[in-house]
Amino acid sequence: MDNDMDILNTLGKIKSPEEALTIFKQKMDDTHLARISKIDHPEILIRIANAIFLCNPDRVFINTGSHKDQTFIKKMALEKHEEAPLAMANHTIHFDLAGEQGRILDRTFYIANPEDHISSLANRMDRKKALDDIQASLKNIMEGMTMIVGFYMRGPVGSPVSNPALEITSSAYVSHSAELLYRNSYDNFHKEVIRQGHFFTNLHSEGKNRTQDLPDARVFMDRKFQTTYSYKCTYAGNTLLLKKGNHRFAVDKAVYTNRGKELSEHMFITGIPGPGNRVTWCAGAAPSGCGKTTTAMAGSVFVGDDLAQMWIAGDGSIRSINPENGIFGIVEDVNQEGDPLLMKVLRKEGHEVIWTNVLIDENKVPNWVGNNEPSPERGINFQGEWQKGKTDESGTPIPMSHPNSRCTLASSSLDNYSPEAQNPEGVLTRIFTYSGRDANTMPPVWVAQNSNNGVVIGACIVSAATATEVGASGVKRAPWANAPFIPGALGDYMDAQFKFFGNPAIQEAHRPVMAGLNYFLTERSRGGTTNKLLGEKKDVKVWLAWLERYAHNEIEFLSTPIGNLPRYKDLQKLFKEIINKEYPRSLYDKQFSLYCDNIINRIELQETAYAKEEGIPRELFDILASQKQALLELKDQKGAIVTPDNLPG
Repeated sequence: MDNDMDILNTLGKIKSPEEALTIFKQKMDDTHLARISKIDHPEILIRIANAIFLCNPDRVFINTGSHKDQTFIKKMALEKHEEAPLAMANHTIHFDLAGEQGRILDRTFYIANPEDHISSLANRMDRKKALDDIQASLKNIMEGMTMIVGFYMRGPVGSPVSNPALEITSSAYVSHSAELLYRNSYDNFHKEVIRQGHFFTNLHSEGKNRTQDLPDARVFMDRKFQTTYSYKCTYAGNTLLLKKGNHRFAVDKAVYTNRGKELSEHMFITGIPGPGNRVTWCAGAAPSGCGKTTTAMAGSVFVGDDLAQMWIAGDGSIRSINPENGIFGIVEDVNQEGDPLLMKVLRKEGHEVIWTNVLIDENKVPNWVGNNEPSPERGINFQGEWQKGKTDESGTPIPMSHPNSRCTLASSSLDNYSPEAQNPEGVLTRIFTYSGRDANTMPPVWVAQNSNNGVVIGACIVSAATATEVGASGVKRAPWANAPFIPGALGDYMDAQFKFFGNPAIQEAHRPVMAGLNYFLTERSRGGTTNKLLGEKKDVKVWLAWLERYAHNEIEFLSTPIGNLPRYKDLQKLFKEIINKEYPRSLYDKQFSLYCDNIINRIELQETAYAKEEGIPRELFDILASQKQALLELKDQKGAIVTPDNLPG
């Protein structure tokens, strides 16, 4: 077998635009033939034709992104019962299968040749076996269905790091979601493919959408041909391949094509207000379900909540764009107190929202855990009919909504949405943060003393597992909150991080602040008796405000082995100014004392794990060793728990 074989083109056997046209005439009416005729890039036509030949739909709909086309797709989603209307206009509900409430990591594979180096944190399947699996499952899978072909840009048209992508699916729900989350660029697609020199291809079918088919569900990423395949599943994280599937290809591009010049990250982008109406742009990484959307919304102006593409511009600054155009956000614990802007979209007329896996009550109103609203007695949720007190087969209470329940909406619906989100030149980004669910170790905010130390903060994220991954549990490492989406060796990815943030092309005036964030410290971890959080969700506005002042050299700090920490007087002032809240010294001492043994254990966890990887840059081990030694010396001098008063000035 040819290890360079393109599976889609091999199975479809169509090799020329002329052969493609023959297929198009069989499956498209005159309207859609006219639409496809405006795309004359040979490879685009060949890939669409091969998808048609393989999946064999009854008809093909070319989606131009017009209002008429969007209306047709939404109507199709309702007619196919992939979505159902709710009480509020333009709100619909989609339920995934009960056994598919997150990313199916165990059935997600990179297609690889024997010589290919695949991340140790991922699954691989050889090309021949993948071809057999794809052929067996995708052949004729769309019989009796309509194939929808969409042309999207992952980022603003004209941006140097935007990526063109085809989304080909039989699911109207997936296509509807794509229209909210991405930029339909039918009119510009051809020229953008020529400008960028590549495009991604995504092929999906839900098949018969039956529980018994879930064991055979698959998500494949073919890095060599930048093509994803997904079938027998509907959860957007597995099927909306423009999202995390194509994010993987963008990571590859940054690591192996433009190393040191470009990054593709699992990050929000938000603007933090500062004195004198100043806005400082921040990008931040966190595993899904760890407060990324909340942090993104804590800024004064919003660009994105999940993904970021960034590059070093000609003026020596780091620029960032959001490849997405909307939010696919977890709704558990979203409420009026912590998320007023998002709640305004979710609870007031005038916005389009696709809900997934929440509880729908008898009045066709969505409800979810943590919304701080009166809970209904009964309704329909991800597992069927529900009433308070219902339990599963093991006697465990079934929650009102699944922890991975989502809302899908356009970013432009938000009051703090920034038009800069559509600027192909991106936003000048001065702050980068890294966070996870860390209950007992790191303080709420700390700043790396240089870019290499900042890279290590990202490399050493640890987090409690969240509901975004089927079958995941416990506390685990989450490097850069991007590990599930790093196709190649972690050593290569880490080297790209060191080279990017250490690039001498970055001008000193634009050199970024790199920091750790942690909202999840508990009272128990600091001598209390409960797992209640030390602080509140809204406190994030203060941590970001402190970083904003730090970036402009307007604030003092305490120097420690792990990085620079805030002083109490500055936080006390900011808490009052930013969120009108008192901030007692006793809380500051709990949050910012260094628990040396915990931090040392965390460092040793990273040292052990990374020692098993090939090609990890020496800088990581040197920095971790230096931090550990400094902490041991501090512990000898000041004790195992070092309060801020005992830290160097």
